[in-house]
Amino acid sequence: MKISVITVCFNSARTLSDTLQSVAAQTHPDIEHIVVDGGSVDDTLAVIERYRQSLSRVISEPDRGVYDAMNKGIGMATGEVIGFINSDDFYADDAALSHIAEAFSDPTIEACFGDLVYVDQEDPGRIVRYWKSCAYRPGRFEYGWVPPHPTFFVRRSVYQKLGGFNLDLLLAADMELMLRFLEVNGIRSAYVPRTLIKMRLGGKTNQSLSNVIRQNREIMAALKLHGLRASWLHFLGHKLWSRGRQFFVHPRT
Repeated sequence: MKISVITVCFNSARTLSDTLQSVAAQTHPDIEHIVVDGGSVDDTLAVIERYRQSLSRVISEPDRGVYDAMNKGIGMATGEVIGFINSDDFYADDAALSHIAEAFSDPTIEACFGDLVYVDQEDPGRIVRYWKSCAYRPGRFEYGWVPPHPTFFVRRSVYQKLGGFNLDLLLAADMELMLRFLEVNGIRSAYVPRTLIKMRLGGKTNQSLSNVIRQNREIMAALKLHGLRASWLHFLGHKLWSRGRQFFVHPRT
């Protein structure tokens, strides 16, 4: 089974090497790694060049933001399954994609996802938060539940049928896509109960309070767009509880 892994980046020279090395070290035998760069002006392209032999496709050109770049990657992918790994993330171990392939060995499974840990920016060996997910059940999105997007893998046929990321959303298009796939269209998913991704703290959403507010407003708008209940009380209450819990629950070792 070919798995297409897409990395989008822009001025990511400081962390990108860890990401590319992480994919290159995977034991799964059939990986297509696509890098979509937004026209970086730092040393990002030099980092990419060092790993060029392990990359299937690279493009570098201006885009309309991260979700536009992700849509470009989807358009280039040829694998049966598609996943994303951000330019400041890396896989938790060398067998992560093998576990994904195992989940998709069931031909009825159309998507799968697992757990994620947040690590310190300067010391990626130090775990700060643990995002433990769980199997999807209808109605979970209304209460702020969402799978960790970097762990979310989907059959390419689903993207061909249901489309990619909604570019009207600046910060919550990944949530809207997973909502549209799982809740609205009812694709069959599997939860992989293991840590798949290590993510550095400091993503775009958390860079400012205004971004946090905007993301939550976009999430509520996405719920309403798809005709789901959008209660600020239920949504924020569950989200605050689940996010706070991430600092106290730790992954199994």
